[in-house]
Amino acid sequence: MDIYRPNVGIALFDARGFVFIARRIGDDGPEIVVPGHLWQMPQGGVDPHEDPERAACRELWEETAIRSVAVLDRMPEWMAYDFPPYDGPPHRLARFRGQRQLWFAMRFLGDESEIDLTQAADGEPVEFCEWRWERLERLADLVVPFKRDIYRAVAARFAPFAAS
Repeated sequence: MDIYRPNVGIALFDARGFVFIARRIGDDGPEIVVPGHLWQMPQGGVDPHEDPERAACRELWEETAIRSVAVLDRMPEWMAYDFPPYDGPPHRLARFRGQRQLWFAMRFLGDESEIDLTQAADGEPVEFCEWRWERLERLADLVVPFKRDIYRAVAARFAPFAAS
């Protein structure tokens, strides 16, 4: 068994070069939230035998209803982060030490009316309560501390797509 759950992340850029972030509603087991650091980019698990790019598009749609995108780039390698200590009730991610992520840069091609955080797919709980466009270089300061190193690496790789 892999101790890291396969996961994809999406840095979604608008036409100006700002990045989509969403505010988490609450904790999701070992994926805790920390007051003052409730924002993150969309991310989610990769199903067995699923292509990572297809998983990224599926996760983006499941969490935001966004389908109108073009893939710009991807990280050259998977990156991992460990979950912080977790003493809560049993959870579906509890068997993992953390997540192994592959990140994609995508350009949003649609109209903002396409974005809908209230329609989680397949009976899954809604994860986010609000969203906004943000400067790429600010994201590491907005996310929970255990994801910061990955957000810094994502920002460095995808900087050519960001607003200057």
